Amino acid sequence: MKQNIAAIEEDLLTKRLKKAQQENEKLKKYYEIFDRSIDAMVLLDHHGKFFQVNQSACRLFEMEKEVILEKSIDDFVTALPGNEFIKNFSDHEKQQYAELMLKLENGRIKYVEYSIIENIYGTYNLAIFRDVSSKKILEQERSINEQLFPDLFDRAVDGIVIFDYEGFIIDANQSFCTSFCIPRDELKNYKFSDFIEDEKMKKYFYEVLFEKGKMKGEMPVRLKDGTRKIFEFTTTSNILHGFYMSILRDITEKRLMEQQILKSEERFREIFENALDAILIWDHFGNIIRANQWACRIFELPFDELLKSNLMRFINANDPKFLQVKDEYLKSGAIREELMFYMPNGQKKQLEFTSKYNPKEKTHMTILRNISDRKRMEKELRESEQKFRNVFNGAMDGILLFNDDWLIVDANPAAMQILGLTQDQIGRDCIFRFFPIHFKSDWKMDGLTKEFAITVKNKQERILECSFKRHIIENMNLVIFRDITERKEIEERLRKSDTLNIVGELAAGIAHEIRNPMTALKGFIQLLQGSIKEDYSMYFNVITSELKRIESIIDEFLILAKPQAVRFEQKNIVKIMKDTIELLNAQAILVNVQIHLDYGEVPDIFCEPNQLKQVFINILKNAIEVMPNGGNIYVSITKEDDHRVQISIQDEGPGIPKNKLKRLGEPFYTTKERGTGLGLMVSYKIIKEHNGKIDVKSKVGYGTTFYISLPINGQEGV
Repeated sequence: MKQNIAAIEEDLLTKRLKKAQQENEKLKKYYEIFDRSIDAMVLLDHHGKFFQVNQSACRLFEMEKEVILEKSIDDFVTALPGNEFIKNFSDHEKQQYAELMLKLENGRIKYVEYSIIENIYGTYNLAIFRDVSSKKILEQERSINEQLFPDLFDRAVDGIVIFDYEGFIIDANQSFCTSFCIPRDELKNYKFSDFIEDEKMKKYFYEVLFEKGKMKGEMPVRLKDGTRKIFEFTTTSNILHGFYMSILRDITEKRLMEQQILKSEERFREIFENALDAILIWDHFGNIIRANQWACRIFELPFDELLKSNLMRFINANDPKFLQVKDEYLKSGAIREELMFYMPNGQKKQLEFTSKYNPKEKTHMTILRNISDRKRMEKELRESEQKFRNVFNGAMDGILLFNDDWLIVDANPAAMQILGLTQDQIGRDCIFRFFPIHFKSDWKMDGLTKEFAITVKNKQERILECSFKRHIIENMNLVIFRDITERKEIEERLRKSDTLNIVGELAAGIAHEIRNPMTALKGFIQLLQGSIKEDYSMYFNVITSELKRIESIIDEFLILAKPQAVRFEQKNIVKIMKDTIELLNAQAILVNVQIHLDYGEVPDIFCEPNQLKQVFINILKNAIEVMPNGGNIYVSITKEDDHRVQISIQDEGPGIPKNKLKRLGEPFYTTKERGTGLGLMVSYKIIKEHNGKIDVKSKVGYGTTFYISLPINGQEGV
């Protein structure tokens, strides 16, 4: 019995051992599945502490297995404690998976889907985690893109259009509507292909798009108003619900600019090749990279040889002017100057050049012009101008240059002296400030010569003779004039002298012929006066008086006819004047004329007193006779300076007109009814013989003043 029981127990033990071995083998397989699972698997106790983890869990938590087993799920799930973590999943029984955010020790965040099987191994719970971080990020990006796309679509600067397989426009942004001049609410009435004018281009566009699903390039379009534009486009398929999307950028202006640049380059090339100036392009080392044909002519080298040359070959590197130009060019990057260049044939040329650095291409462009001939011409011009200037400034005649607006452009020193012109007035004053305005019409006749009088700054009147030449150069006229005042005075003196000579010769003959019968008349009158007893004294007095008047006229004739034997001596001019006034005072009182004498300390002068008395008598008598109704005569004697005295005789008569003043002193010219004109003529002659002068100033209605200037030492006059 005991043996049977032992056998049964042994059999039972064997079965149990076999079953345990089978269970152990099965457990090993489960563990291998657990450890090699793609999903992260962990066993957690009811507090959430890790009991076992597989390799995927190590990769998920980015830790070694031994380190993880010392941790709790609470270390990674900060939002929920371990027991709450398990309970939270139990509350979502209908969900196969729940989502959770894990925060690793290195700071990284991972999103996981997880499920929990409770009490799978005793009191332990199995948690299965699947990393969905990439999926979550993609979902977030998609959400952001879905939010951003409408905003980008509407705000994009480029035109965006969405169209279907048949080309009908589904939608477009505002930029597209603006570029294609279409109201947004009318978009569905158009096909995208309606704007492609070229049929071949339209067919090619759709063939490539349907075959490859995308296309990009340039497309010429024609808008509904007829405007043609060029768009750069990129088109893709299935961008949204199977539709096509095309992004277009208006490059019409860009292409026009490119065409203009191309034309500009062509023009530059044409100008470069055909320019009449030498053009060189050279690098930093001075090597000539490019040159035009005119450069070959200036540097007198074949084209190929010039391109192999260095710019320094033609320049003296030690020239101070070159060193100065070089420093300035290195500082500014641009310069315009002149330098001496040395040609290979030994010839020297003065070249004017402009250089500019092109930082984009790192080259220098220099434009050169041969100015050797111009320099020579400038030198000749300067010499010619200097000759003209010397003649202009040294001319004895006045020369004025004036423009077509009559403004004075230049004046030589003689002109400035004659007219009293200052340098400040040149370029500002009109020529008619000095010349009569009524000559304006006459001066239109080229080469006209005129004489006229002007009043200069010191109030003196000068007589000018002028001629002018119109348009010597453009907008430039010339007037040449000379002061002929002295010449006119000399001519007047000569005329008067000739008149005096004639009058003298005539006077000598008349005086001789009249004096002889006058002697007989005087004798017979005296005899008759003694023999007639009746009282005819009044008649005899009149006859005698008139005969004396005739005799005085004859004496004046004789003064003009021949030089008088006069004797000069030192006399007091005041005493001579007093004697004269005393002599004429009775005649003056008869017509109510008062003679006033004013004098100071006046030295004696060297003169012939009788002749001066004759002068004073002539002038004072004229003054008395022009005031028949009375008046005043003011006589003043003063010392003019250390060498001369001045006598002024002023009356209150009617005055003498300006045109008659010039003729005073001429033979037989008088302003009086019974005058002969000989008195003043004799007076002028006497004063001239005394080396003096007579000036007359008169104003009609106010009277006349005679100014007589005499030298103190008159010996020079004799």
